[in-house]
Amino acid sequence: MAYSKISLKIEDRIATITLTDPERRNAMSLPMREECLDGLRTLEDSGEADCVILTGDGPKAFSAGADINELKDRSVAGELSSKAALRRELPRLLETMRLPTLACINGYCLGAGLEIALACTMRIAARSARLGLPEINLGVIPGSGGTQRLTRMVGLGKAMEMITLGEPITADDAHAIGLVNAVHEDAGLLDAGREICRKWQAKGPLSLMAARDAVLASQDADLTTGIEYERKLFALCLASGERDEGVSAFLGKRKPDFRKT
Repeated sequence: MAYSKISLKIEDRIATITLTDPERRNAMSLPMREECLDGLRTLEDSGEADCVILTGDGPKAFSAGADINELKDRSVAGELSSKAALRRELPRLLETMRLPTLACINGYCLGAGLEIALACTMRIAARSARLGLPEINLGVIPGSGGTQRLTRMVGLGKAMEMITLGEPITADDAHAIGLVNAVHEDAGLLDAGREICRKWQAKGPLSLMAARDAVLASQDADLTTGIEYERKLFALCLASGERDEGVSAFLGKRKPDFRKT
């Protein structure tokens, strides 16, 4: 698939998907979503990358939200169509794919852009970033999981404030409430993102995925169910052989190589 709304590059087995429509502040259009889905699935299938960074082209925006021209044409019937389902499919893929994902948030990250970032394994932001779900100002609500993921991440009170007022917050405020994991100076954002990815690369791929899945499951399961799920994922890690390498490296006072062939 030839891409016009994103770019995809791989360096040192770290993939970077850049949303590339800077004149429209990287508005999350249907073609952009389709290209993101294709790019992510290609990365999973090819085995050429260990992790994925998502960021926006240009200094102004990660993504300023949904394509307003598409929004004005949406209908009740259309919201029950497969195209509408695709809007929810992209964040779900980011949340569940084999590779960990990192949102490097530069500039405005609003509406659909924030819904994409919320689904990533982690999020870091540039000092100048502004994050929010302003859909209420257009007479609608977030429609790609924003009300659910934001509440689980920052709590009911802050999510209610952000969603019902529709006002963006600063990167530092986002860090204070746990919406982003760290804030960096704008020029160093991608370098900081690559450093996180290098740390991921030093972990076992199966245990890394299991750790993420166990944490995500804690949001929906009662404690007993969650602990049982954790137990099964722990057993899966034992079966993978990653434990053998980790213990051997620890006893041998060396760094583990979980990704050796």
